Amino acid sequence: MQPFPYWRLSGFYFFHFAFIGAFAPYWSLYLKSLSFSAFQIGLLMSLLHVTRIFAPTAWGWLADHTGKRMLIVQLAAITGLVSYCGVFFGESFYWMFAVMSLMSFFWSASLPLIEATTLSHLGESTARYGSIRSWGSIGFVFAVIGVGYILDTTEIFSLLWVVLGFKLGILIFSWRIPEAEITFHASDNLSVQQIFKKPGVLAFFFACLLMAFAHGPYYTFYSIYLVEHGYSKGVIGWLWAVGVICEIGIFFLIPRVLNRFSLKQVLAFSFSCAIARFLLIGWGVEWSIMILLAQILHAATYGAHHVAAMMTVHHFFRGRHQAKGQAFYTSFTFGVGGALGGVFSGYTWEWLGPGLTFSISSVAALIGLVLIMQKVSIK
Repeated sequence: MQPFPYWRLSGFYFFHFAFIGAFAPYWSLYLKSLSFSAFQIGLLMSLLHVTRIFAPTAWGWLADHTGKRMLIVQLAAITGLVSYCGVFFGESFYWMFAVMSLMSFFWSASLPLIEATTLSHLGESTARYGSIRSWGSIGFVFAVIGVGYILDTTEIFSLLWVVLGFKLGILIFSWRIPEAEITFHASDNLSVQQIFKKPGVLAFFFACLLMAFAHGPYYTFYSIYLVEHGYSKGVIGWLWAVGVICEIGIFFLIPRVLNRFSLKQVLAFSFSCAIARFLLIGWGVEWSIMILLAQILHAATYGAHHVAAMMTVHHFFRGRHQAKGQAFYTSFTFGVGGALGGVFSGYTWEWLGPGLTFSISSVAALIGLVLIMQKVSIK
C-alpha cells in the first residue's frame, strides 16, 4: 500500500489557490488598466465560471471512464499554462476573451479531479480533508498579501509574471501526485442522472448555485469597490487575507464542529452568515470595521460551506461516480452560479450601484437557506 501523499496533494492545493489569490482579487484591476468597461470586466472575469458550466463535466466523465484522473490533471496543467501565456501577446478585448476562455477551459479540469483524488486517498478518514485543503488557503493568503504589496510598488503588468509563476507550480505538483484506487460502492448500480435527480440532491445543488451567484459581485468588483473608497492595494490584500486566514481556522476546526452539528446545520449557518456578510459589504464600506467583520464571515460563507458541501457531494456520489459528482458540483454551482453572478453584477454595478448589487447577493443567500432548511435531508 502506497504512503498517503499528504505533501504532494497539499502542494498542489497551495499553488492552485495561490493562482486564485493573485487572479481573483487583482486581475480585474489589470483589466481596468486596459480601459475595459465594467460590463467587459464582468464578462471576462465570468469566463472562469462560464467554462465551469461544461468543462468539468466533460473532464469528470473522461476521468471516471478511463480511471486516469491525474493524467488528465497533468495534461490540463500543461495546456492551461500554454494558453495563459497568450496574455503577453495582446491586450484587446477580443484577444483577452479568447485567451481567458482557453485558459479557463483547461484550468477548470483540475480541482474537481483533485478533490475526488484526495477523498479517494483519504477513504473513510474524510475528516482529514480540511487539514490538506487548508494549504490551498495558505497559498491564497501568501499570494493575496504578497501581490497586494507588489502592486503598490510596481506596475500592474507585473501581475502577469506572478500569475505565470503560480501556473508553473501547479504544473510541477500535478506530476507528483499518484493515482488513487477507485473502489466499488453500492450507488454504482445507479446512473449519475438518477442520483442527481433526487429531490434532496437537486435542492442542495440549487442552494449552492445561489451561494456561488451571491459571491459573483464579490469576486468581480470587490477590489475595485475598495480602491474607489480609498483603500490601498496593500490593505485590500490584507482584507482578502483576513477572510482566508479565518477560513484556514475553520478547516482545522471542522472535525470538532461536525462532532456536534450536522452537515445540514453547518450549511444553514453558512447561508445565514452570507446574508449578513453581503449587506455589510454593500452598505458598510465607509466603516473599515464593518468591512473587516464581513471578511471574518468568509470563514463561514466559504470555509464552512465548502467543507460541508464537499462532504455532502462525497455522500451523494461514491465509487465510480465520484469524479463525475465533483464535476457536476463545480459545473452547476461555481460554473452556472458563478457565471450568472459575475455577468449579472456587471449590469447591476453600473445601473443599480454597489449597495443594491450586494443586497441582491443577500437575497440569493436567503433563498439558498430556505432550500437547505426545507428540502435537503442529510446528517
